[in-house]
Amino acid sequence: MIIRVVIALVLSVPPFVPLSAAAAVACPVSVPANTACGFLEVPERRDAPGRTIKVGYAVHRSTGPARKPDPVVYMGGGPASSSLQLTGFLSQMFPGRDIVTIEQRGGRYSEPRLTCPETAEAMLERLRRPEAGAAAVAEGAVKCRARLAERGVDLRGYTTREIAADVIELRKKLGYASWNLFGVSYSTRVMTDVAAADPQGVRAVLLDSYLPESVDWYGDADRNLEDTVAALGVKDRFEAMLARYNRAPALVPTTDPLLGEPFTARMSGDDIATVLAEALHEAEVVAAAPAMIDALARGRTEALRPLADQVGAALTSHEFGLYHAVQCQDEAKFPEKSRLFTVTNDRAVCAAWKLPTTRPTRSESRVKAPVLVAGGQFDPTTPPRTQKPAAAELPNAHFVEFAGVGHAVFLAMATPCGRQTMIAFLDDPAAWTQPCVPGRAGLERLEPGSLAVTGAPYQLLLAPWLAVPLAVFVLVALVQLIGGGLRGRALSAFAGLTGLAAAGLTAQSVYSLLSTNESALAVGVPKDVEMYGWLAVGAVALSVAAAVWAVQARPARRPWPHLVALVTGGGFLIWWFAWFL
Repeated sequence: MIIRVVIALVLSVPPFVPLSAAAAVACPVSVPANTACGFLEVPERRDAPGRTIKVGYAVHRSTGPARKPDPVVYMGGGPASSSLQLTGFLSQMFPGRDIVTIEQRGGRYSEPRLTCPETAEAMLERLRRPEAGAAAVAEGAVKCRARLAERGVDLRGYTTREIAADVIELRKKLGYASWNLFGVSYSTRVMTDVAAADPQGVRAVLLDSYLPESVDWYGDADRNLEDTVAALGVKDRFEAMLARYNRAPALVPTTDPLLGEPFTARMSGDDIATVLAEALHEAEVVAAAPAMIDALARGRTEALRPLADQVGAALTSHEFGLYHAVQCQDEAKFPEKSRLFTVTNDRAVCAAWKLPTTRPTRSESRVKAPVLVAGGQFDPTTPPRTQKPAAAELPNAHFVEFAGVGHAVFLAMATPCGRQTMIAFLDDPAAWTQPCVPGRAGLERLEPGSLAVTGAPYQLLLAPWLAVPLAVFVLVALVQLIGGGLRGRALSAFAGLTGLAAAGLTAQSVYSLLSTNESALAVGVPKDVEMYGWLAVGAVALSVAAAVWAVQARPARRPWPHLVALVTGGGFLIWWFAWFL
């Protein structure tokens, strides 16, 4: 699937869709052929008309002979996640339908864009200086709101109700009689509101990682993570990890994504738990989590660098002005205590902003269209525990749980059953049948102790030059093999062959893990790689024997080639045992 999407993007040509020249704008992201982008102009507040804003969207027109009249309209989650970048992926997933991707008002590809670097930087400051606390985040948010207000932004216009109204208005603008709604995580709330308010315009609804309005988003956050960890069978190790790093926070090198500067994060056990709650959205991380949590509980902090880097990536993927505008108005209910800094940060921002609470009334009972709810077995944000009973309250809904999956089922590349199920449902919402086995996990779970823990693979991804000792060792081994074979020097030839075998078997083992679960390399490498290191020791020992034999056989000649092999092999062994493993 990824390969097909990449090919479609590379071969994309100037777009064509039913938009007037005046309405069309340059797409801000790569899109497939027959795609155009535009803006929907809407009131910032429908309850107080005046100022207008622009909501970004893209339309991909299917051109196949089996084109169906009702498109799929997709919105990203968040709140404040973007949507347009998935246009190509969705066009491959639903090739017979037009694809419409719509941004959330205030999102990355809408105008105005409610970005809040002040808030994001303050969140990072908590990792630099834990004593700064949530108060620093609140201070940053106040500065952001003041800046947005100077631009004329009224945050009261950025709610789920208004976002849902934008979706309905876009259908009418594009002229579709009806379409299929596709929401994931937060946007499932938007899409249920759309389905309830615009029943004649909705053929069917896909709710991936359903977040019903009845769920207490913040109140359930700690329990959801604890339940996921328990289901993975590492609850005791998880608690040991929390206790260990709450006593003595880990010092983790990372990079500030806003300033591009390196800094050292101080991560407590609660900080690590918060980042894990986000990381477990990915099915690959779910599979690697037991080994990762076990390693952390034993004091092996190698896996913390990629987790800390993920915090930075998350801070640049959301527009926090929009995110907090929605959360503070539509959620605004916080538990008294939480170990997760996402909860404490949001509570501090909402207390500082003092926006009116406008959480919408429940709309589930008014959804008439057929609905498919897809949930991941190990979802730490919208678990099956809350999704399944909420789906039962929808008048015409089906719930399917997918094994081994975290959050956002349709993006789990190793488990295509989720996408296959959604496709089958839209083909015939009234009489569809399950096309695959949702209880079959796509990835093997990596249990505690199944990996040799090391942070080297992740560091090599960031700085490939660190692999120079390995490259030189392989080159020298190749020269030994060829030179020794041509000159009849068996010991040198066998030394080169053994060195190449060590490198080749290691590469094969690492590649096998990489091809199935690249996230596992953030924890370590397969255990058999440790054994292959001893083959390298054997190669160096053979080089020593070859050098001794050369000195004894021809004492008048200086054995420079053998000395180079010895120095190279010795340096590699230091690199291997002292750094890589």
